[in-house]
Formats: sequence, structure tokens, C-alpha cells
Amino acid sequence: MTPLKALLVGTGVIAPQHVIGLRAQTVTPVEIVGAVDPLTERLDAFRAEHDIPAGFASLEEALEQVQPDLVHLSTPPFTHTPQVIAALEAGAWVLCEKPLCGSLAELDEIAAVEARSPGHCVSICQWRFGAAGRHMKSLVESGSLGRLLTGVCQTLFYRDQAYYDVAWRGRWETELGGATTTNGIHALDFLLSMQGDWDEVSAMIGTLNHEIEVEDVAMGTIRFGSGAIVSVGAATVSPRQATYIRFDYERATVEVDGRYWYGNDDWRFTPAPDRDDAPTWAPQANYDATHTAQLTEVLRSRVAGEVPEATPADMRSTLELLAAIYKSAATGAIVRRGEIGPEDPFYRGVAAGMASVPAGAVG
Repeated sequence: MTPLKALLVGTGVIAPQHVIGLRAQTVTPVEIVGAVDPLTERLDAFRAEHDIPAGFASLEEALEQVQPDLVHLSTPPFTHTPQVIAALEAGAWVLCEKPLCGSLAELDEIAAVEARSPGHCVSICQWRFGAAGRHMKSLVESGSLGRLLTGVCQTLFYRDQAYYDVAWRGRWETELGGATTTNGIHALDFLLSMQGDWDEVSAMIGTLNHEIEVEDVAMGTIRFGSGAIVSVGAATVSPRQATYIRFDYERATVEVDGRYWYGNDDWRFTPAPDRDDAPTWAPQANYDATHTAQLTEVLRSRVAGEVPEATPADMRSTLELLAAIYKSAATGAIVRRGEIGPEDPFYRGVAAGMASVPAGAVG
């Protein structure tokens, strides 16, 4: 088989995970044919370290010369939407780091371009794709755990001020959000992938320990259509770093305690003491929730001629929840799913939404 041509755009800290994922593939042959970065010194070092043949200063130049089948975007958040659109219009499948985009308006724009393009756009959300997570999904879908009653979804990281001193970080217009969007999005997306549609959210945010525009602490409460109430939060002020998610169902508690991804050993399953009908916790495979696992599923979908998981349509619930968390924090009101429409500033993005709120209204 002729190998698929993969192009890596952005050579920063997360780009090596894409290299690892691509070179681990056995679903179909893939060849990394080029990398893109306007910083020549960083690009050359990345190419030398990972043995990548071609380098380009711009995505437009690379798309024209390489004509890639796969485009991997590891670039600053504010660049994602135009880059996704350019790659889709060139006929490629696109795998984009989080956040996929900065607003529901941009998500709708990407979805419209995807609909008329031969390729698909996929948001990186590796927490959906680990073996234990897939096993839990099967238990949820079978109904064997019973109803979800409550839970916890926390992403607690630590970032020093130097982390935010990079030009695009810490600003609404360029990072597109703070701890919630940049860090908490993976756990929130995983929660929604398990539980289904959320109904309403109430939240607070604050900038407590950094000199930045965006939040470094966010906490909220989500009520699902089923009635389940789940506590959620994200922070970049927490010395003991962890991503901790807990689901309390009628028949069992299921927990995962990891950081950037998880393995099977990071899970705990506790049957309810007064029930004898809890299912067995027995994942049938053992692979971590990494870029490699998600890319494997993307390539399987491509080979099978199917729509992959985590397209713009799949991500809408997550992006809408993010917008609602910020709107609730800014207004002090409960925000219900479906209320952020095109006339709402938060539909256009957090920066637009925050600009519409009176100064000093947000903690």
C-alpha cells in the first residue's frame, strides 16, 4: 500500500507525541513527509531529532508542495481555525490539538467546511481512547452500572509564571481561555462522552496566582438531563498535579486518577455494598489513553471509509459547555444548554463574551 503522507504543523512540546503516534501505527502505512514552523532554528532541530525530510515556514507552502493526506496541528490555539480550514480545503484529514477552536461560531464554520470537503477534522481528545475508558463506555452503554447519581471531574495542574510569559499564553484572544479551556477540556470532554448531554451549569472562575488575563482556577456544578449532579473544576495553581474523575452510579463507583493520560492501573472500581448486581470490571485490552490510541482509531475509520470519532459534531457539546462555564462565571447565572445562540457574545468566543461583561464582575 502507498503510505499516507503526514504533515506536522508546529514543533513545540506536544509535537513529539504526534511523531510517536504516527510511527507506532500498524493499521495502514504512514510516512511523515514534512514539518512546519516559522522558527527556523526550532524547526531544524525538530527535523534532525525525528528524521523528517522536509521543512516549511508556512502551512500554505507545505500544503502546496507536499499535498498531505494527514495534517497534524500542534500550534497555538488562536491559529487553529484558519489552519483547519486551509487543510480541509486542501483535501486532508486534520488532527488538531485542543482546543479545536475558540468559539461555537468557529466550530460551526469548521463543520460547514468539513461538510463540503473530502476529509474530516478530528479534535485531539485522547482520554476517550484508552482501553479502560473504552471498557467503561461499554458498561455505561449496557446500563449495567445503573444511573449516574453524582461525580467529580477535576483537572488540577501547576504552572509557574514563566509558563505564561510565552507571548500567546494567558490572553483571551490568543489562548482562548485559561485553565478550563487549556487544561480541563480533556476531562470535561471525557465526562460528556460517558454521560451524554449536560443540561445546565453554574460556575465561578478567578485569577488567583498568576499575572494573566485568563483564569487559573475554575469550579462549577453540572446538572445532567438524567438529574445527576457532578462537580467540575480546573486549576493551574495545584502543586500535586492530577486529573481525577469519579463516577458514582447506582451499582458502583468508578474512578480514574491520572495526569495527562491514563493506563489500566490508574482505575479503581468499587461495587455498591448493598447490591449484588454490579458488573465485573475487566478491560479486555491494555493500552494507554494517548495520541497513539486515538490516531489508531482515526486511521481505522479512514481505511474503513467511516466518519471518525471527535469530529466538530462530536465536540459541540464540549465546546458549548466551555462557553456556558465562562458565561455563568461572568454573569453569576445558571446557564442552560442551548441558550448560547448566534446573538450571544459567548457564541463568538470567551474574549467577546468577557468584553461584554462589566469590568470587575468576574473574580
